[in-house]
Amino acid sequence: MSYEAISVFDMLKIGVGPSSSHTLGPWRAAQQFVQKLQQDNLLEQVTGLKVMLYGSLAKTGVGHGTDIAVQMGLSGDDPVTCDVNAIHPKIKQIAAEKKMTLGAVHTIDFNPNTDIHFLVTESLPFHSNALSFLASFANGDAVAETYYSIGGGFVVKEGESNSGKQQVQLPFPINNADDLLRWCIKTGLPIYEVVLENELAWRSEQETRDGVMNIWRVMKECIYRGCHTDGILPGGLFVKRRAAKLNQRLTAGKPYHDYDSWLKVITEGGNHFTYILDWVSCFALAVNEENASFGRVVTAPTNGAAGVIPAVLQYYIVFCNGNDDEKILRFLLTASEIGSMFKKEATISAAMGGCQAEIGVSSAMAAAALTEALGGTQRQAMMAAEIAMEHHLGMTCDPIGGLVQVPCIERNTMGAIKAITASQLALQSTPDFAKVSLDAVIKTMWDTARDMNYKYKETADGGLAVNVPLSLPEC
Repeated sequence: MSYEAISVFDMLKIGVGPSSSHTLGPWRAAQQFVQKLQQDNLLEQVTGLKVMLYGSLAKTGVGHGTDIAVQMGLSGDDPVTCDVNAIHPKIKQIAAEKKMTLGAVHTIDFNPNTDIHFLVTESLPFHSNALSFLASFANGDAVAETYYSIGGGFVVKEGESNSGKQQVQLPFPINNADDLLRWCIKTGLPIYEVVLENELAWRSEQETRDGVMNIWRVMKECIYRGCHTDGILPGGLFVKRRAAKLNQRLTAGKPYHDYDSWLKVITEGGNHFTYILDWVSCFALAVNEENASFGRVVTAPTNGAAGVIPAVLQYYIVFCNGNDDEKILRFLLTASEIGSMFKKEATISAAMGGCQAEIGVSSAMAAAALTEALGGTQRQAMMAAEIAMEHHLGMTCDPIGGLVQVPCIERNTMGAIKAITASQLALQSTPDFAKVSLDAVIKTMWDTARDMNYKYKETADGGLAVNVPLSLPEC
């Protein structure tokens, strides 16, 4: 049997909202195309460029900012390091001047209105999220490349099974939950330690630790920023941001000046049920309101579901004595491994599997991580992941207006709360007598994804997207 090697930094990526498959993936594809031109010494010979978007990228690309992402990638900006406040000014400048500087070194004529084509009636067979780049040269020659954004920011170039990614040999190769459990039993290691050992195939342990804590830094900054930013989300639905007002009500005017003092205020508020429930919702809303505003988020495992894991981890930190770097590291390592199994054995792309592949997977990841963090066994952690996904099976992706706002933002609060509930159930259960295994629910999710009507796979052709008028004001 062959095993696919997926790192924690493949499952948890720093990027820009609003969508991992429709924004981050196309952004990365554009970067790869420019890099290919540079490697072939063709970049400065380009005289024209066309971008073709197919399938789901065409149908909901405007709402997801696919055209914006492509232009940023072609311009040489990186989603990890770019100034998110400079994105829209740059896009406006390209549109006004009708010029683009490829890779920040070579300027060509480029009109987004005529050079980016949304081919809403065309799809390519490999994956619904497809885009092609066609570069023309002064001598009449042309180069074309096609890429597929397969979910979670992963990109595959046509003709390459893994987009040229370097293969590594892992000490504990894992494709499914049975593989993971076998290694845990054989070694006596908890899930996070198995993951930490596998990460040595890519880098030193200290580099992994530093990288994971940097992931958490971006997550907590996103939560804090979202909890202190008011206003209306972009895109035309006029959705009001709610996290800031909820945060203001819950902190009741108590003074604080930074993230750490804010946590102290939250902790002093007690631990009764509705208080905790409100905070978990607030944390999740904050992240996905930032995501909807082209803010910097962590793809976990997607942007549309980016709020679930940070919200549950923040819950663990504030209400379960989890404010410790080692505990945070363990949480995120465990979460990443659960997500990687869904990617290997099913999908994390809403365009392939509906929202069960995004919110459902993120909830399963968070549930397993929380369970192990709270002292649960490996079997209990996997049971928690199974419970969380079992109660997301069949969830469709039907974004109103093609925007990652309604119902996407609220779904993150539901996914986070389901993860906590699943964890509590697993911690109070005996997994040996469980009727449904994690592998069974992953297979079921994939079967459900393949049976699901295409209208409910991030196309905005069905469900809420066609039954709710776009002119409705936000209540």
